[in-house]
Amino acid sequence: MADGSNRGLTKAEVEKRIHLGQVNIINNSISKSKKEIVMTHTLTYFNFLNLFLGVLVIISGQFKNITFMGVIIVNSLIGIAQEFKVKKLIDKLSVITASKAKVIRDGALFQIPITQVVMDDLMIVENGDQVCSDAVVLQSDGMEVNESMLTGESKPVKKKPGDQLMSGSFLVAGSGVGRVVNVGEDNYAAVLARKAKTKKRATSEMQQTIKKIIQVIGVALIPIGILLYLSQSRVEGSTFSDSLVTTVAGVIGMIPEGLVLLTSVSFILGVGRLARKRALVQEMEAIEALARVNVLCLDKTGTITTGKLEVVEVEGLGDVESSQVETVMNEVAFAFDDVNNTQEALMKRFKKTGAWSVSEKIPFSSDRKYRAIRFADKGCYVLGAPEFLNKDDEELSLKVEGYSKEGLRVLLLGSCEDMDTEDGSVSGVKPMGLIVISDCIRPEAPAVFEYFRDQHVDIKVISGDNPVTVSQIAVKAGLEGGEHFIDASTLPENFEELKSMVEGYSVFGRVKPEQKEQIIRAYQANNNVVGMVGDGVNDVLALKDADCGIAMAAGSDAAKQVAHIVLLDSNFACLKNIVSEGRMIISNIERVSSLYLTKTIYSVFLCIIFILLERSYPFIPIQLSWISTAAIGLPSFILTLEQSESVNSNGFLRHVLRVALPCALTMVLSMCMIQGLVPFWGGDEMLTYTLNMLIGGMVSIMVVYRVCMPMNWMRRSLFAAVLIIFAAGVLIAPGFLGIYPVFRWEMLLAIPLACMVIVCEGILSRLVKECFVMKEKFVKKIKAKRAERAGNPA
Repeated sequence: MADGSNRGLTKAEVEKRIHLGQVNIINNSISKSKKEIVMTHTLTYFNFLNLFLGVLVIISGQFKNITFMGVIIVNSLIGIAQEFKVKKLIDKLSVITASKAKVIRDGALFQIPITQVVMDDLMIVENGDQVCSDAVVLQSDGMEVNESMLTGESKPVKKKPGDQLMSGSFLVAGSGVGRVVNVGEDNYAAVLARKAKTKKRATSEMQQTIKKIIQVIGVALIPIGILLYLSQSRVEGSTFSDSLVTTVAGVIGMIPEGLVLLTSVSFILGVGRLARKRALVQEMEAIEALARVNVLCLDKTGTITTGKLEVVEVEGLGDVESSQVETVMNEVAFAFDDVNNTQEALMKRFKKTGAWSVSEKIPFSSDRKYRAIRFADKGCYVLGAPEFLNKDDEELSLKVEGYSKEGLRVLLLGSCEDMDTEDGSVSGVKPMGLIVISDCIRPEAPAVFEYFRDQHVDIKVISGDNPVTVSQIAVKAGLEGGEHFIDASTLPENFEELKSMVEGYSVFGRVKPEQKEQIIRAYQANNNVVGMVGDGVNDVLALKDADCGIAMAAGSDAAKQVAHIVLLDSNFACLKNIVSEGRMIISNIERVSSLYLTKTIYSVFLCIIFILLERSYPFIPIQLSWISTAAIGLPSFILTLEQSESVNSNGFLRHVLRVALPCALTMVLSMCMIQGLVPFWGGDEMLTYTLNMLIGGMVSIMVVYRVCMPMNWMRRSLFAAVLIIFAAGVLIAPGFLGIYPVFRWEMLLAIPLACMVIVCEGILSRLVKECFVMKEKFVKKIKAKRAERAGNPA
């Protein structure tokens, strides 16, 4: 594309610009630096708080109670080590999927990473490319650009020489050459990104919930801690040292530091495991979004089908012989620079002659569904979807429908009286012939559809092809409900009508790019978590707005840039393994979160109660450390590694609270019960601590039991190990734990207390469950009344 006056920069000019820092480097790496990783895991609010509490214990002189600091240090080291390991892997994969730019330098064409583009580079852009730097158009071959991610306007903009190309926009038709005028942080997209993100982040209900919990606890912790210390200092016989230690115990229990570590490390390890399965996660939240997806939208080409197309028949129409169609197609097939799968199939079938001279052309776009060309002295021709070029010819429509029912794609070649390159329109189209194309179904597609059906995920196929063709292919591939299809041109523009209509179909054909986006939003509006798999420039808008956008590495740069996950092998089949991995990660985090939140909930309640009672807090730090190690740390580590895909669809917090809340309330009632019985054994403080330790440990072990349900051999072994470890500490080192040996006769008091704990936990579990059921019924009733008032009983 370069002539003598457009040879591009010389090597010396490129090096000069690099030296001046005029390089297209933007700080948007998907992985953190090693320094950032260390800071993330060490310089945290809770780490500083634990350090402060550790200093208080040292001041108290009761050094055995500082063991909790060891757990904090080990947790931070584990987090750093794991993230370093994953960073190494992700950085390698990022190089593979890095976007490339085509530039002209010294008169030759080079393909380089977009981070090596410099100021004044001559940059070639083609259909499907995302513009990586602001540029001025020098040459335009029917160039049309979608700037929706920058301006919000989805209608393509035609570009002529002298026009501006903005970084972040992408080509939907044609090709051209531009001279780079801005690089790096000076690019329009970079400036815009500093004001607001253009790409919707993947949704993470779990992380949002945990973040809110942390914020509330973080704010409440300081005043509660101060009030607790004041109340402990007023306890009869309490020394300054005792007051500090019991206050530290209360505050430590409120801190869910293990939960923060668990979620971050689980997501980091998940990113690493998915990377080994050849999937690059560009946002960690995407793991949860993908795990919770219950509607998965796919493009047909490259997902259900291999994407390898073949022309199987050329048929003349009316008086036109197939040989005449061949003659025109020999010229049309090689006249356009924007090469896609269909174009490649045409170029394989027809022969390049170059006998006709091109005077003007309209490139293909997903919106028009056709391309047109004018040859000097040979007239105008158009090639595209029959439904868009000739709607009124009933005989032709029946012929096309016959091919479509066999799962074949059909292109119509027609002559036209005139064409307008300004608005991309053609007039006076006369059909000449049909180009019949075959698309092969992926052999693994039926197994993938069966997996998603078993996981209660609805598959929706959204394609730009003929709906009958797409439906036939979907049915052959084993898609349940694939026979329910609709032509997107008949879909209502009213969004409320679209919401109710989309639920009845599994296949959408002749879908325009902006319609894909609307269909995604309609499913989301119906309370679905929606995933979108695509690879083309026509999928960009839908990928951007999906809860989890998944792109193929072999797809367009624009699609990869906006997607949350990129499939490096461009293989739809590996999505099964990726969803399975994501569901396992989220399922395990949901399960073990109950362990941590139980401790946080009962610690908050106990702190408030003992502030009001002005009695000694029921635990000291060493006791809580042992309970946490045996009944939280060990089971959370083991359960996080378990292979399970049972993601709860009722919401993260609700699922966790159904276990955590009744157990936490049981702990609070048990401690209050023991306080009420203190006069019975004459106020013996050591005996009180011993019973607190035994009953507190028992409640924590009950949480482990609930979390392990339903039991399997691994969970039974884990539960047995938790019992043995806790009992070993109580039996072997009672003095270290600040309790009596368990073989004293007073320990018999623990038996009736334990029985009451079991009964109490059972009653509270039923009550909490009933409360959630009643709340759900109430919410449904309110929604039904609102719908009725709106005149929509459904």
